[in-house]
Amino acid sequence: MEKRMLGSNLSVSAIGLGCMGMSEFYGSRNDRESLRVLERAVELGIDFFDTADMYGPHHNETLIGSFLARNKSRVRIATKFGIVRQPGEYKRSLDNSAGYARQACEASLRRLGVEKIDLYYVHRINTKQPIEETIDGLVRLINEGKIARIGLCEVSAETLRRAHAVHPITAVQTEYSLWARDTEREVLPTCRELGVGFVPYSPLGRGFLTGRFQDTS
Repeated sequence: MEKRMLGSNLSVSAIGLGCMGMSEFYGSRNDRESLRVLERAVELGIDFFDTADMYGPHHNETLIGSFLARNKSRVRIATKFGIVRQPGEYKRSLDNSAGYARQACEASLRRLGVEKIDLYYVHRINTKQPIEETIDGLVRLINEGKIARIGLCEVSAETLRRAHAVHPITAVQTEYSLWARDTEREVLPTCRELGVGFVPYSPLGRGFLTGRFQDTS
């Protein structure tokens, strides 16, 4: 498996594994099968797993935590905070505050069973909360050894620049495929300029670009 560098110091497999669908959104979940998928991914050289506290909610991190507890291979974990959901509810709100970041991070560490999160993303931006204050809070988590790097999801080029001015951003995650190319205008050029990695999600259009779905009616 080839490697890619995100930011200045995170080397990961060129193909990562997005784990969201193992918990919800794309059908029923099967933990036994999902654990087999995680194991096979590692066998194929994938060492970059992507999750979030709101997937499930919380189930996805717990699932990955159970895998990590029994598999000693070095896997880089990216998880996210900022979208607030209660178990059993789909209703969502956003909280980017430093206090909530700390609360969410500590809960993610417990569910994952790790001492440090390799890449911690702000899942969605709450425009009512200054991004500078959010990054300040995450820097404190870095200094305490709870997270190693900061990432952003679905941000504008301007927000990326403001965040990066406070602390280097390792990666931006945004949908990117042949039918979702908005990032090419400003976000991708800004990532290149600043040395920020780019992690595309749904690069195959959730299966539509593979020919899996033929009937559009």
